Amino acid sequence: MPISSPHHCLTLSFVVIPSLILLLSYFYAQFPNAPQPQDVYPEDYYPGGAYVSLPFGRVILIHGLSIPSLVWKDVAPALASRGHRVLLYDLYGRGYSDAPEIIYDASLYATQLALIMQHVKWPRANIAGVSMGGGILAAFTSFFPDLVDDKVAFIAPTGLVERSSRTTKFMSSPFIQTSVFAITCIRVANLNVPFAIVRIQSAHLPGYNAAIASSLRDGPIRGLDESFEALGKSNRKILLIWGTADNTVPYKYAPRVQAFLPQSEIVTIHGGRHDLTVSHPETIVAEFTRFFGSK
Repeated sequence: MPISSPHHCLTLSFVVIPSLILLLSYFYAQFPNAPQPQDVYPEDYYPGGAYVSLPFGRVILIHGLSIPSLVWKDVAPALASRGHRVLLYDLYGRGYSDAPEIIYDASLYATQLALIMQHVKWPRANIAGVSMGGGILAAFTSFFPDLVDDKVAFIAPTGLVERSSRTTKFMSSPFIQTSVFAITCIRVANLNVPFAIVRIQSAHLPGYNAAIASSLRDGPIRGLDESFEALGKSNRKILLIWGTADNTVPYKYAPRVQAFLPQSEIVTIHGGRHDLTVSHPETIVAEFTRFFGSK
């Protein structure tokens, strides 16, 4: 019968505690020299057993508009060597990912990341995004807050870009969706990154040009005020990294982003352009290591 009264609980305690004392007394009497843990379960109990240094934490890196995950090529290995488990992936329409005929908006990109995390069985992670990857990060944190750990990092993020941007208007025109001049248009952004992969995608990846145009027209480039505002009201720690010579997402947007994210800290790279993960990987790695931690 279940114990249902304090009286019964007290009676049981009086019975059990003396019994435990007697049992322990008997044990110590029979084994005056108690065995040590290493005697019972030595390190080499299982043949081939060894220690493993587990990662410090999980970090997801989201690339930007046109260059797939290789834009992190000098950052991801360094973070992994410092004890992080690093997840890289190509956004829809880039690299080795499919390019579905669909609207490339914030919900599509956020859902893609949520499905990837489900696939690799990551319940939560710290996340960093560069350029449009930062816009995706803001939207993802708004859509799926329980999947995001307590630290996020942005490198020159989109999401709050003015609708009147000349580059955005030009690149989002219907002509660009099928034009071989998409690569030329991307050059307008003055990205100092390996353009070879952009040329290859534009020429050989079906749907790439349409994905770029749709992302600029419908994607996480602008209109994410509510997402940034929600993030600013959270308890998450936020890191911003920006170059003063960025001509793609100009440094003038830094104060606006900080206004939405009052708890953020900003690292300014003087003379840095929009390709910071390629031009200043040591600085990015150092700041990420300091911010996300190291083993």
